Amino acid sequence: MRLIALGLSLAMLAACSGGTALRNPQAGGDGPDEFAIVPTRSLQMPPDLAQLPAPTPGGGNITDPTPVADAVAVLGGNPGQLSARGIGAADGALVAYASRGGVEPGIRTVVAREDAQVRSGQRRRPLEVLAGTDVYNRAYRRQTLDSWAELGRWRPTGVQTPSAPPPAE
Repeated sequence: MRLIALGLSLAMLAACSGGTALRNPQAGGDGPDEFAIVPTRSLQMPPDLAQLPAPTPGGGNITDPTPVADAVAVLGGNPGQLSARGIGAADGALVAYASRGGVEPGIRTVVAREDAQVRSGQRRRPLEVLAGTDVYNRAYRRQTLDSWAELGRWRPTGVQTPSAPPPAE
């Protein structure tokens, strides 16, 4: 009788533990993020109060940590270039060539919608439901490139190919 009671109490404790919520990205939650806690800079009075940026709700302020900009400044770069928007001069020709056939506005939403359609045609199997996985790999299996077959196809033609590890057996 004690063994049964012990087994039931252990099962109830295990049921209350929350399972694998930490390893499930869909679990979400509004709990604290221990990696988001970063000490801010110390407050200091600017030489001229007119230099202060206008307060904007949700905007940044001069005491917010900017580790990337600080690293750029320490290494002798211009941190102001980090906020530059648009296409850099060195990439202009590449972007012009890539968009020679036209550019689809809102391509990300179009691709997301098409992806949802492809995956909705695939039903989740019982083990996938229990494991909490999706059907992505199974849905796109036909569109996956076989890297070893491509390597075998290109090497005899004399095209330089990067080295590859031996195939797994």
